[in-house]
Amino acid sequence: MLEYLFGNKSVEQILIYVWLHDKAYASELSKLLESPLTPIQKALLKLEDGGLLVSFKEGKTRLYQWNPRYPFLEEIKSLVGKSYEYLPPKAKKHYQPLKRKRPRKPGKPLD
Repeated sequence: MLEYLFGNKSVEQILIYVWLHDKAYASELSKLLESPLTPIQKALLKLEDGGLLVSFKEGKTRLYQWNPRYPFLEEIKSLVGKSYEYLPPKAKKHYQPLKRKRPRKPGKPLD
């Protein structure tokens, strides 16, 4: 829906995911959206260069989140939120976080 406004579908998908979850990293988005990693990384860099997202490292992972200093942040979030509301239910399932794939370490307490 917003891909024509933002230039490509990857940017739209990234913004919707960040709107829903506040943070994202490239390989997570790649797996979740079933898209190659390179276009996702390029789109994230483009959004960071534009000032809409900021990145930081958490361990070895580079996470991206909204830039609180972006002048039109609330307007962009509102637009992304409205576009998410109009997605069909099948498309909304793509934005749910991935479930844990590997077993928990024996003896590790549940959080």
